[in-house]
Amino acid sequence: MSGVRLIHIGYGNIVSAEKVVAIVNPDSAPIKRMVQEARDSGYLIDATCGRRTRAVIITDSNHIILAAIQPETVGNRFGGFHRNADEEAGD
Repeated sequence: MSGVRLIHIGYGNIVSAEKVVAIVNPDSAPIKRMVQEARDSGYLIDATCGRRTRAVIITDSNHIILAAIQPETVGNRFGGFHRNADEEAGD
């Protein structure tokens, strides 16, 4: 049996790491449009449990997953996210 990596995205919700294409901040207009289009077409998965959306996870099947934890936190759970000094200076 092959090992499927599962990533906890908050409040008991889990996603397959192999299916994730991107983890982005929900505040930009293009991401908001993408979320609305996914909602309209039935490809939106709301995993926020009623909380504020802090990360938008895009999958290889064009599903959009809303998470209530920061994109950095989700990235850290993948084990490969590290912010560089230039990014931190801009925050």
